[in-house]
Amino acid sequence: MNDYAKSFSSFCDRLLSGAIRSKAKRLMAIAAISAIAVPGLSNAVHASLKDSPKAVVDEVWQIVYQKYVDPSFNRQNWKAIRQELLNQEYSSREEAYGALRQALEKLNDPYTRFMDPKQYERLTNQTAGELSGVGMQLSLDEKTKTIVVVSPIKNSPALEAGIQAGDKILAIDGTSTKGMSVDKAAEKIRGSVGTQVELRIERQGREEFDVTLTRARIELETVYHRLNTEGDRKVGYIQLREFNSHAAEQMKAAMEELADQQAEAFVLDLRGNPGGLLRSSIEIARMWMDDGIIVSTVYRDGDTQEIRANRTALSTLPTVVLVDGNSASASEILAGAMKDNHRAVIMGDQTFGKALVQSVFPLSDGSGLAVTVAHYYTPNGTDISKKGVTPDVKLKLTEDQKKQLAGDPQSIGTRKDPYYAGAINFLETEAASQPLRSLSVSERQNR
Repeated sequence: MNDYAKSFSSFCDRLLSGAIRSKAKRLMAIAAISAIAVPGLSNAVHASLKDSPKAVVDEVWQIVYQKYVDPSFNRQNWKAIRQELLNQEYSSREEAYGALRQALEKLNDPYTRFMDPKQYERLTNQTAGELSGVGMQLSLDEKTKTIVVVSPIKNSPALEAGIQAGDKILAIDGTSTKGMSVDKAAEKIRGSVGTQVELRIERQGREEFDVTLTRARIELETVYHRLNTEGDRKVGYIQLREFNSHAAEQMKAAMEELADQQAEAFVLDLRGNPGGLLRSSIEIARMWMDDGIIVSTVYRDGDTQEIRANRTALSTLPTVVLVDGNSASASEILAGAMKDNHRAVIMGDQTFGKALVQSVFPLSDGSGLAVTVAHYYTPNGTDISKKGVTPDVKLKLTEDQKKQLAGDPQSIGTRKDPYYAGAINFLETEAASQPLRSLSVSERQNR
């Protein structure tokens, strides 16, 4: 492996934009944490901390001390906080968790956060792009206060068992769902792979019935795509919901399928995408960009690393990227890279403005810690912190338009969607003369 490849591998393993490391990396992280030398920490203290809530308290303290990105971070004050934390007596792990959260609040960084074991498990499932359960999206009917199936997930036990959108879940393993929150219902339905859960279902037009589902490991569909015919042009619409560990492979499959269907342009929809794995955003950027810088990151010691495209782009067709105020983190890395490299026209509203990168560390009791370890900049050196990526073409929905889209999600990515309609209008009027390659912003401005 050459030096650049080594640098990239190390970079991607460490910098996870709300990410989880591989199992091997987790074990290495734990080993590295236990080896950190802290002034004034004797072997006797190490021994006394073992198997007590204070062990996790000290793990968290050490990680922040060694990794936190902010160069103005006052280590002396943090040392005093450590002493305060270890001087306290904790009657339970929950009490220690509360003290940790209070200590981390003093960093004034909402992205450096402690997660208890359940929260950490949810994050690992989210970034893995998988879940253990039966595969249903649930909501609460505000009028009847009942748990309703929004839709069964593709290739899930729920779909295979015939669960339908609109089904009401009246009971879970004999426990009534009356007065139950969606989160509580989802928690009761989830469980270990191979175990079973019984649901009592009410469906319009038939009597109540019971169905027994066997929980399985389900890969979540994070990329949705279809080919739209717009006039005499075929447009590939791709919606990327988050950057989890399956996003890149799903994006590749979508782009290849749309290419086989003779797509002549693309609309890449990043609206509402909160981010996810940095590695995933880099892999996906390389599918759209043949050359150029994707992102630059700066660590607390001032070390700067650049990640570039590597001539593996799957398409050079005209592309519009849709963004909004909920497009954050890894979404902004992708949008910023495509904008600064003139690969696509960015259209929509100002993005969220998160330019900080977190590493996620597993802790010895099953909990976890996300720590901000780097600051990133777009290829042109723009710091988007709290400002966001500025679209090339600004669009903003009215409140009525927002309500219409929320009430009819099937219209997203169609002419009924003002953002999508704007993208198609641009492609028709600005890029029609160049259907076989990308039309950069600079070309558009110089025409």
